[in-house]
Amino acid sequence: MTALLRYRADLLVRSQRWLAPVLLYAAFVAVGVQAGQPVLDSLGYAAAGLLPVTAWLVQLCVDQEPPAARTVTAAVVGSPRAHLASLLTGLGCAGLLGVAATLLVLLISGPTGNDGTVRVALLPAGIAGLLATGCCALLGTAVGALCTRPLLLRRGWSVAATVLAALSAVVTSGSPANTAVTGLVTGARTGAVHLPVLPFLLAAALAAAVAALTCRLTPLRG
Repeated sequence: MTALLRYRADLLVRSQRWLAPVLLYAAFVAVGVQAGQPVLDSLGYAAAGLLPVTAWLVQLCVDQEPPAARTVTAAVVGSPRAHLASLLTGLGCAGLLGVAATLLVLLISGPTGNDGTVRVALLPAGIAGLLATGCCALLGTAVGALCTRPLLLRRGWSVAATVLAALSAVVTSGSPANTAVTGLVTGARTGAVHLPVLPFLLAAALAAAVAALTCRLTPLRG
């Protein structure tokens, strides 16, 4: 699997298709995260923006091989393993983005609540930010996997479904991503840090279930 992951990552880097989602996320963070702003608010903002970007990266990894090359890879390692490697590569790339954004927020944001009077400890805030980021990346992986091959084969339907599903995952009450981000934003009002452990675990379970489903369907639907 290590060699397969290396192969997928090399394909992504060489194709330069990663530039669009990475630049979009960089612009999103640059516009919304300013020096001196409350740290918890900024962490929630950065985490929320990662979800659709992760879905995009996952879809790029799944669809980056030409059909002939995809057939050869499936013959050598099997379709399920090849598909899982694509999902993990997209998730890994998004994870690196999320960690970088979280560190940037911790470096430039103000360690206070929204009113500026309550001090927020950076270490627990950073842990909460990383958990929220991981939650959004995992849910974005699930969205990306559900909205592309092997479930959706037409590009137009895939894009429309991805946009709708990613938006719903961020704004729908009860969604793990929404719960994690809302916990950060709500905590910024009082200076309290809420660790979104349960949303992270739920997002991980959902991503694992979706990965298992799509890997199982890959040999049947390509």
